Amino acid sequence: MLIWFLPVFLVFLMIGLPVVFGLLAAPGILLWLNGQERDITLLYRNVYNGMDSFPLMAIPFFMLAGELMNKGGITMRLVEFSQALMGHLRGGLAHVNILSSMLFAGLSGSAVADTSALGSMLIPAMEKQGYTRRFAAAITAASSVIGPIIPPSGIMIIYAYVMGESVAALFLAGIVPGVMVGIGLMLMVKVMADRYDFPAASRRYTWGERGQASLKAFFPLLTPVIILGGILGGVFTPTEAAAVAVAYALVIGLFVLRTIAVSEIPGILNRAGVTSAVVLLLVGAAMAFKTVVSLSHAPEIMADFILGLTENPLILLFLINLLLFVVGMFLDAGPAIIILGPILGPIFVSMGVDPIHFAIIMSVNLTIGLATPPMGLVLFVAASVSRERVETIAKAILPFLAVEIAVIFLITYIPALSMTIPRLTGFAN
Repeated sequence: MLIWFLPVFLVFLMIGLPVVFGLLAAPGILLWLNGQERDITLLYRNVYNGMDSFPLMAIPFFMLAGELMNKGGITMRLVEFSQALMGHLRGGLAHVNILSSMLFAGLSGSAVADTSALGSMLIPAMEKQGYTRRFAAAITAASSVIGPIIPPSGIMIIYAYVMGESVAALFLAGIVPGVMVGIGLMLMVKVMADRYDFPAASRRYTWGERGQASLKAFFPLLTPVIILGGILGGVFTPTEAAAVAVAYALVIGLFVLRTIAVSEIPGILNRAGVTSAVVLLLVGAAMAFKTVVSLSHAPEIMADFILGLTENPLILLFLINLLLFVVGMFLDAGPAIIILGPILGPIFVSMGVDPIHFAIIMSVNLTIGLATPPMGLVLFVAASVSRERVETIAKAILPFLAVEIAVIFLITYIPALSMTIPRLTGFAN
């Protein structure tokens, strides 16, 4: 009977119950009906235990670093740098939007922060240049999913925490897939720009002007170098790297660029705290949900079912990608990883799939789910920023989703795309 908590959870999602309450209510009800009151206590105790983790402290620190960078005007400097490089191309502001997302990804690792920060600047600018508001919102939402793929990534920190993998290995494995998504989106923009005669954003910058834009963006662009360099060099752990990123962003904003006033810090802390609380509460609820997954023997049942379909790992990877894509339409990436990772990961590792490779497949797929209708979180953020309906953005984003799905299958069936960098640096077999 306990296995019915999964359908009950899906029903709760369909009627609009917030995910965190569905994660706790569905297993709680089934445990009570099953006469397992003692396990109900264990379920809710694990909400706290799921959050009480040193590695997870990296998430609020990276959130705070992103808030400091955004408030300090660093987002604007990245946009100016991107425009200096690509603004002269046909469809220039769309290209600038994508490149800015790739650069911003190295600062915050958050798709929502990317959509909010860049969308508030670039969507109105694109509309002034003749783009439709729905297209501007769609390209902003589509490119923002690069945020959790290119390191640092909160989603990958969660996966490493749940599955016991190396955060550094996952960070390194995400670099090429993130760049591939960005290049794929730019190619799609080029095709559409030639077809619909999109305007250039600006004249071609001289090399001197590009150099000046590069100098302005130097300190922000140094952030991912410090984070990854410190982790790979063994100077600090990922959690300590996140704290270093906060300190670096604070020093840059207060003393170097002088774009943050001391009076603004409480507001920054408040926003970062609220966002972090939402994420960590979801993680805690999902970890409690995972407890009931184990009690119900759902992993064994799911493994028997999957292996009963076929034992060909290539076909299974195709089917699992479809499953993850559908799950990503309805469930946020963090809870989905905590719930499905322990079920699916061991199955594919036993079939010879590298655990880091499967981690990247899962993380990228569920991250792209953030931009898929009907429940894609960044679609709602883009709709809020652009004041455009979610339905119209969802239609306009379809060509870009097609590109991102193609990238998922490329990294699925060509492991070297994501695994080469971790192997060269000794973080994967």
